[in-house]
Amino acid sequence: MTSPSPAATAEAGPVGRSPGQLMWRRFRRDRSGVLSAYVVAFFFTVAIAAPLISKFYGKSPTTTYGLNEQGLLNEYGYPVAPNGGVSGRFWFGIEPTLGRDVLTQLVFGIRTSLLIAVAATVLCVLTGVVVGVTAGYLGGRTDYFLGRFIDLLLAFPSQLSFIAFTPVVYSLFVSPEKETPTYLRVLTLILVLWVLGWMGLARLLRGQVLSLREREFIEAAKVTGASPWRIITKELLPNLWTPILVQSTLMLPSFVTIEAGLSFIGVGILEPTPDWGRMFANGAQYYESDITYIFFPGLAMIIFVVAFNLLGDSVRDAFDPRTKR
Repeated sequence: MTSPSPAATAEAGPVGRSPGQLMWRRFRRDRSGVLSAYVVAFFFTVAIAAPLISKFYGKSPTTTYGLNEQGLLNEYGYPVAPNGGVSGRFWFGIEPTLGRDVLTQLVFGIRTSLLIAVAATVLCVLTGVVVGVTAGYLGGRTDYFLGRFIDLLLAFPSQLSFIAFTPVVYSLFVSPEKETPTYLRVLTLILVLWVLGWMGLARLLRGQVLSLREREFIEAAKVTGASPWRIITKELLPNLWTPILVQSTLMLPSFVTIEAGLSFIGVGILEPTPDWGRMFANGAQYYESDITYIFFPGLAMIIFVVAFNLLGDSVRDAFDPRTKR
């Protein structure tokens, strides 16, 4: 069986591509976007494979090597070896005072922070899509009451609200004289980030739907007798993927930094659970005598946030090539 000649292919006309194929083709041309995607994938791979990394590396994030072995820490509690104790045995050095391995702390800390941020992002996106599309499509009193509810939640100062509401939620489940379990702290952080984080996406989608519902293809769908559910899922949502994906890529790194900030001030994840923010809190105490300890988590945080933001820009440009950076 012979392949068609180039002339026959030309006569057949150009091969059509779906919107998804066009988006993927534009995204692959963006070198910064592809590189950012690899960096983000690397962080998620590290988070998922944290137990395997710890096993093959041969270190634990909670073992106090500096207290268990002589010669690793001096009389002031700082690493004896230069550069924070970086060596062939401890690749990123050891923590002052306790002498825990920095690399495994960072790997498991990334795992904790990403778990909380991803869960909160998924809940916020689902809530924002449901509320925003419902308010925009139904309009009338539904739009009015949902809009006022969104305005009420947006009136709370976000950073202060995260700090103030987190201990309140803890006290609802555990009495003040008892220690809050780690799993409850994780669930509480996810809950607080969710309750206070979905409104921006909902307001954005509401505006988009208000504009789309007056378009000709929506009116044509109504004339043909399509149900509201079909109109929303088949006509509206395919036109909302760009703002949803872009807002998601902005929301997740924001939640990572918020969670780290809450742990930094002592209302998030506490000892001995490894966490990005807790490493910053400890590093703030050691930086004058050992800046190496905070260097690795700080560098990792900067790389992750920048890569995720660049990935969001690339996704936006791939979906809508008319946008300019």
